[in-house]
Amino acid sequence: MLLRAAVLLLATAVVAAPQAAPKKSAASRGAKAAAPGDKSALDKKHLEGYLRHRFMWGPHIKLEIGDYVPSPLSGLLQTTVRASYGAASEQRVFWVSADGKHILDGSLYLAADNPFRAELSKITTALQPSFGTAGAPVVLVAYSDFQCPHCRDEAKVLRENILKAYPTQVRVYFKDMPLANHDWARTAAIAGRCVFRQDPLAFWAFHDWVFENQASITAANFREKLDGFLKGQEVDALQMARCLDKRETEEEVNKSAAEARSLGVNSTPTLFVNGRRLGNTPWPNLKQIIDYELDYQKTAKNAGEQECCEVRLPTPLTPP
Repeated sequence: MLLRAAVLLLATAVVAAPQAAPKKSAASRGAKAAAPGDKSALDKKHLEGYLRHRFMWGPHIKLEIGDYVPSPLSGLLQTTVRASYGAASEQRVFWVSADGKHILDGSLYLAADNPFRAELSKITTALQPSFGTAGAPVVLVAYSDFQCPHCRDEAKVLRENILKAYPTQVRVYFKDMPLANHDWARTAAIAGRCVFRQDPLAFWAFHDWVFENQASITAANFREKLDGFLKGQEVDALQMARCLDKRETEEEVNKSAAEARSLGVNSTPTLFVNGRRLGNTPWPNLKQIIDYELDYQKTAKNAGEQECCEVRLPTPLTPP
């Protein structure tokens, strides 16, 4: 379920920079600018009530308002607000004027950098399942759920089209985001990571097998069906069973899901093409976006695997 009950825009006024510049930090100024009961956005209680009214977030929705910290834009503080209800959550950044009178809800960009740098900085691809050419100018990251029908459809699009259309220009990464309302998705994600530990190439056979057999898999028969799949793979069945029984890779799944949440992902599949967020996207539209990004990167050179996501160990050839 999604928390978006209204269009996520706030009407804002022009933010005026404070006339005086105390020696204390912006964060300290913000912390003292509002006393309890003041109608100031720097008063967390007032901000919570304001946001609940603005987005119709009732008392059943939990709100967590982070500390006010200096923002990259002079005269503004920023805070991160997390709204959650059960397994659904949404995280947003709000900017507040130093006097607490104005709230800004939107996106803040550095004109000289990639507009998706904030997203790219949160995406990790090291030691993740992937296919395509290392160092490709376009990186596509898919946050997916093995039990999700839309994820199955998107996975088929990626597997059937990416390498044919872009044999060297695109690198695809798979990231786990099993949804809480799916009863075998997490087990499948853990199993996939167990397979990947043994044989990275076998992961993609597992990936394709799960999605192809999604309709017939249940929480009760998953292990039985998995055993049948493993008979045709060069994967040690005993090692696989131990990994799954002890849930040895669950922390990897948790980290992937936490990363997705930090990016504001609350549904699957969600794709990021060089940091640009997309939902379930038909192939003609996805191809158009990739073509656009490839053309843009010919001169921009501010994304792709060398610029965004890959983390490498420092060596004399690749200094830290």
